Amino acid sequence: MLTKTVVLPAQCPQPLGPYNHAVKAGNFLFCSGQIPLDPATGQMISSTKIEDQTERVLENILLILAHEHLSFQHVVKTTVFMVDLNDFGAMNTVYGRYFSTDFPARSTVQVAALPKNSKIEIEIIAIIPD
Repeated sequence: MLTKTVVLPAQCPQPLGPYNHAVKAGNFLFCSGQIPLDPATGQMISSTKIEDQTERVLENILLILAHEHLSFQHVVKTTVFMVDLNDFGAMNTVYGRYFSTDFPARSTVQVAALPKNSKIEIEIIAIIPD
C-alpha cells in the first residue's frame, strides 16, 4: 500500500490554511503552491516587484527541497500562477537562475488573484531518487 508522508519544515513560513508544504508519496514530492512569504515573519515580502517575489518563492521552495535532501535538479514539473502575464519575461529571468539545465516540464497560467495579493505562486513536483 502506498503511504504518504507530510513535509512541514520548521524553517518555512507556516501554511495559510489546511494544507501542508509538501507531501511525499512513493518516489515523488508534491509541493503546494508557494507565495513570497518571508520565512522569518510569515508575512508577505515588502517588494511588489515580480523579480523579488519570484526569487522569494523559489527560495521558499528550495527550503522544502533541502529539507528532503533534494535540489532543483530533482524537480520534474512546475506550475507557475501569475496575476499578470506581462511580467512573464522578468519572472522567467529569475526562474532561469534556479533552473539552468535539464529543465522541468512547466505550465504557466494567468489567474485573477492570488493569496495575500501576491503576483506569483509556484508549485512543484520532484522525484525522490531510490
